[in-house]
Amino acid sequence: MDIKRLLTKVFYFRHNPIKAIYYLIYGLEEFIIPHNLYKRNLPRLLRNLTDNEYIEQRVNYYNKVEKYFELSKNSVSLKDLKLSEHSSSYYFDLTLITDFFKKDKKINFLFGDITHIPSEPTIVKSRPISNQNQNSILLKLNKIRHFNFISDWIRFKNKKNMLVTRGQVFANHENRINLLEKYFGHPLCNIGNTRSDLKPIETPSGNTFLVDKMSIEKQLNYKFIFCWEGNDVATNLKWVMSSNSIAVMPTPKYETWFMEGTLIPDFHYIHVKDDYSDLIEKIEFYSTHIKEANKIISNSHKFVNQFRNLKRELQIQALVLDKFFRESHQSQTLK
Repeated sequence: MDIKRLLTKVFYFRHNPIKAIYYLIYGLEEFIIPHNLYKRNLPRLLRNLTDNEYIEQRVNYYNKVEKYFELSKNSVSLKDLKLSEHSSSYYFDLTLITDFFKKDKKINFLFGDITHIPSEPTIVKSRPISNQNQNSILLKLNKIRHFNFISDWIRFKNKKNMLVTRGQVFANHENRINLLEKYFGHPLCNIGNTRSDLKPIETPSGNTFLVDKMSIEKQLNYKFIFCWEGNDVATNLKWVMSSNSIAVMPTPKYETWFMEGTLIPDFHYIHVKDDYSDLIEKIEFYSTHIKEANKIISNSHKFVNQFRNLKRELQIQALVLDKFFRESHQSQTLK
């Protein structure tokens, strides 16, 4: 197991990953380990693939391109990827996969919270959930922020019969503002904004809904945790679904490597309407129907567990990227 994979495995068991250490170790490896060591590891990584049907299904979900396309002048050669030019966490996660391939390959990519569908096939962290998102090719990027699975030792029945959530609220977060306008201060809701510079004029009521930040450990004392989308996906959804609390949210509009678009309402999470009008009714129901609540928790744990096999995760990412190379006329690289 190389250093990057070991580091990733360590961070799965932390509630709050330490970014400085993450960057330090990834950076040291980037400049110390020769590229050809990765290329020699590629056949071993893909040797004796298990769950072939499952892997193929996920590869085709992330990369929906089914016909050849020409790379535009905006494409970037792998040998030209530079740490200084891009967000570090995205860069390290991308090069974790591209280092398995020859440096003459070219890719299109966009870093950041991507909520539009690019005009040409492009590697992204997030995309709109749509039947027309073929140009958005997902890789597991910025995982230190988004893939934080946890261990929760508090049983659901022993948690508070309340909903909790915390997050920064901006004027363009209409969904977050609507939730706070309806339920801030409600006896069943401990929710609020942690952005201290939110201006009163940015909300209809003039209330900034300011509250103190709350650690993951403290949020785990609540039966229900609201997972609200911000610039793109709900960042807390992954750790909530790995806990013994239940994620509460409307149907998601964006997705990442976590495949939010495949989540089933009231099966993997408690579904509420976009206007939140049934929120209190849902909280009250699952507070007393423990058997039904535990079924959702069990289903969410099963969904999360498919992402815990780190070798398989690497294999799938490599195959997603290989499909990009093949469909862009850059030769067949792995098979």
